[in-house]
Amino acid sequence: MARISITWLGHASFLFMGEGGDRIYFDPWISGNPKCPITLDEVTAADVVVCSHGHSDHLGQSVEICRKTGAILIGSPEVCNFAHRFGVENNRQSRPMNIGGTVRVHDCAYTMVQATHSTSMAGPRYAAERIAEPDGAVCGFFLQWDNGIVVYDAADTGVFGDMALFSQMYGPQIAILPVGGKYTMGVREAARAASLIRPEVVIPCHYDTFPDQAADIGELARQVADLSPQTRVAALEYGVPWVFERPETGDRGREDAETG
Repeated sequence: MARISITWLGHASFLFMGEGGDRIYFDPWISGNPKCPITLDEVTAADVVVCSHGHSDHLGQSVEICRKTGAILIGSPEVCNFAHRFGVENNRQSRPMNIGGTVRVHDCAYTMVQATHSTSMAGPRYAAERIAEPDGAVCGFFLQWDNGIVVYDAADTGVFGDMALFSQMYGPQIAILPVGGKYTMGVREAARAASLIRPEVVIPCHYDTFPDQAADIGELARQVADLSPQTRVAALEYGVPWVFERPETGDRGREDAETG
């Protein structure tokens, strides 16, 4: 059986682990995240950090983790150029890419796709002075392991019709979707997104971090069951690894991917 584990670190932050053993942090907002069950000091090993965009709750501690562990940073050219200024050497310790592109690191290929959301780079002055720099775009990602498991992390986005095209092209078994409303999709929109993507599992995120972004996950499950009966909703617990298994198909995502 092919398997991966996914650990929710609160808000939109996740830790993925495939069978190859790589520890993949996605949008690691650790410090200042009121729902994160770990501290930055507890992040002692990482192989890849994926940053979807430069907002402070997604850029988070991406740069610090890469500097601390030697992890490879995957993100837009703007994110990687920003990280280069703080010691993450561009094109050596990072893999800058753009929408439609794919890079490979070990047993996983990462494909960047569009999302619909505003963005900026929350640099060192942001915490003190709320000053942000311009950024390029916010991006979703498909993580495609060689064992055939594909995860779509939509990052911060609203629903859009090309999610159906993503389903046809990449066939994800798991979709991680924001559901908190206000700054991203809410329950209604995420349920419709699930019907376009048609995964086996939807994992909700970006909700209940703050009072104005609450979500009724029971209602999400009911709407998903109505619109996409083959899909189930898995609401993860903070800090508890969730394991997904399926028959191994192998060698997905190899074509047109760079080797990391």
